[in-house]
Amino acid sequence: MSSLFKIIRQSISSHNRQLLRNMASGAENIKNGQSATIAVGQMRSTNDKVGNLSQVKELIEKAKSENAQMIFLPECCDFVGETRAQTIDLAERLDGKLVSEYKELAKCHQMWLSLGGIHELNDQGKIYNAHVLISEKGELASVYRKMHLFDATTKDIRLRESDTVSAGERLEKPVETAAGQVGLQICYDLRFAEPAILLRKLGAQLLTYPAAFTYATGKAHWEILLRARAIETQCFVVAAAQQGWHNQKRQSWGHSMIISPWGKVLADCGGEKDLDIVTANIDLSIVGSVRQSMPCFDHRRNDLYSLTAYNIRAREPDVDRAFADNIVDKRTIFYESEHCFAFTNLRCVVEGHVLVSTKRITPRLCGLDCAEMTDMFATVCMVQRLLEKIYQTTSATVTVQDGAQAGQTVPHVHFHVMPRRQGDFGHNDQIYVKLEDCTEIKPPRTLQERINEAQVYRTYFNES
Repeated sequence: MSSLFKIIRQSISSHNRQLLRNMASGAENIKNGQSATIAVGQMRSTNDKVGNLSQVKELIEKAKSENAQMIFLPECCDFVGETRAQTIDLAERLDGKLVSEYKELAKCHQMWLSLGGIHELNDQGKIYNAHVLISEKGELASVYRKMHLFDATTKDIRLRESDTVSAGERLEKPVETAAGQVGLQICYDLRFAEPAILLRKLGAQLLTYPAAFTYATGKAHWEILLRARAIETQCFVVAAAQQGWHNQKRQSWGHSMIISPWGKVLADCGGEKDLDIVTANIDLSIVGSVRQSMPCFDHRRNDLYSLTAYNIRAREPDVDRAFADNIVDKRTIFYESEHCFAFTNLRCVVEGHVLVSTKRITPRLCGLDCAEMTDMFATVCMVQRLLEKIYQTTSATVTVQDGAQAGQTVPHVHFHVMPRRQGDFGHNDQIYVKLEDCTEIKPPRTLQERINEAQVYRTYFNES
């Protein structure tokens, strides 16, 4: 084992293991046939952080008095700055004082908190618009950083969020909470149907869109878009909103809402009250019933079109996977997508040589449908990028042996991804000879070696 690999292996942190536990917490609390009471809050944030925290506390207390197990708070629940400079100055990191106070509130009231948009200070001199989820135990369960930045000009508004905010780089998998599997989004994300569809495919039962929608755009589109996202995904949709004038320049629409998977508005805070909650019962059996009676996702034409998420965080695999007639131990799998899985290799041509295979057993590339093709290539590219980062290389050989005459020894579509170093072979194309000889000459690695390596890669996926 190389010294680099030993260093990498030591980087496996308790933080990542704790994050996985947090994401799974609450699973015993709600099943498909159970229900929970949730609250959605409405407020009017200003640049007074102490005053805004006081509003948050009041909303949480109201929610607790109505026996809510989870409360959803709007974007900018920490503050609304009046200038770019003030926004940067007021922002904190997620390990700062304000998030610590939110954690204590969650723990004290034994309630899940969806903090719809915290200004998270970053190292680029900007902020992330971060949707922070805190469990009823006061633990950080997930953080989603807003992907779509609101740079728009209409006759009523001109906003350039990108002047202050860095865009997030990934969707986050839905989190098991007191209200089921919750998919996190923020405000302007509402205008993009693709993330909603992907979150549903990843298991979401409830989507949440905390916002500070402008008055003009909210009046025109807010309810229409929220109901559309609920109908097309067959998920509950919860949208906490800012309401009223934050300062002389900025006014928000309000109308915090809870919407059923059928598209019915179950609760609405309206457009007048700037500090209020409404509650609703989230019965997950309704999700199952709607999806069974209208099985849209079963009717999607994966042979003709597809939608694939890129850069989703890795997780501990649930099951062993078939690889033709072989079984791949789940502990050697370091990444799974919807249709593919990546795993450490039994015999390596070069250090870091891994395999990416389809979950469905099919011998040839021509047997893949559109969804599998798209997902396979996206996964291969992501794995290649990961390996080059870990091994500090700038090149890779990515190859597929498609059929017996091409050297395929396992009749199941799979790609070899191999990071390359200067001079690793006397002649560059020798790698293909070595690849063909590998199964006969090279001794197999131990299962524990492959498990250790997979854990390293999984950790890097979660930290990148």
